[in-house]
Amino acid sequence: MWSRFKPRASNLLWWQLAVLLAVFALWYLLTTPGLVPPFVFSDDQQAAFFFGEPLKIGARIVDWFFVSRDIYGHLAVTLLETVLAFGLGTALGLACGLWLALSPLAAAIFDPYIKALNSMPRVILAPIFAVWFGLGVASKVALGITLVFFIVFFNVYQGVREVSPVILANARMLGADGRQLLRHVYLPSATSWVFSSLHTSVGLAFVGAVVGEYLGSAQGVGYLILQAEGTFDINTVMAGILVLTGFALLLDAAVGRIERRLMKWQPRNAEVERL
Repeated sequence: MWSRFKPRASNLLWWQLAVLLAVFALWYLLTTPGLVPPFVFSDDQQAAFFFGEPLKIGARIVDWFFVSRDIYGHLAVTLLETVLAFGLGTALGLACGLWLALSPLAAAIFDPYIKALNSMPRVILAPIFAVWFGLGVASKVALGITLVFFIVFFNVYQGVREVSPVILANARMLGADGRQLLRHVYLPSATSWVFSSLHTSVGLAFVGAVVGEYLGSAQGVGYLILQAEGTFDINTVMAGILVLTGFALLLDAAVGRIERRLMKWQPRNAEVERL
């Protein structure tokens, strides 16, 4: 009987939803006055003040999307900044990674500068970008690009460098030129590394957009969160965080779907197969 409820590939989504519901149920119990004794906080209202109340957070999200409908303009700005930063950062990281991986001399020259730029806390560039590009979309996109670029760059660079010398030698023996090597050997080798970096880059693109909106903006979900923090409205803050998290997951799912379509040759995850 209980074997039907054992986690497997066919019911994995239900288990994931069960974990999510359990987290929200625990959150509700710990932040609703009178349901549990206050173990940590001396006043049972303090937990709700610091962590918000799930029902009020849900009501705020419903109001944003279906009642007042005032989030769509802010969400469109944040998503535009995120998608532009994600796309441009990925393209630049892919191009520079391929170039330096295929040009050992250029890689040797630029190596210390790339490492220096990568070690820089790039969030501190946000005020500089605001001065350079203003408080509009461009400064948020620039910050997001700096966060996405290095993740993609290093993965592409490593993926191309990991190409088997035997495969390269065989391709050259068959008469492949540089363009054919790039298309049929280097790019397929780097593809899995690229998609691995893209899943991380989605979240960083959102970070760039929201941090930029924090430091100076009149639009965006980050702006809504900042305004709510100024009035200690933790429920609105948590609602904004959940909305951003949901759309980040949707964008990550879109990347995963593209990955599955382009990499049908790759075997499925062995752990999922064993469920």
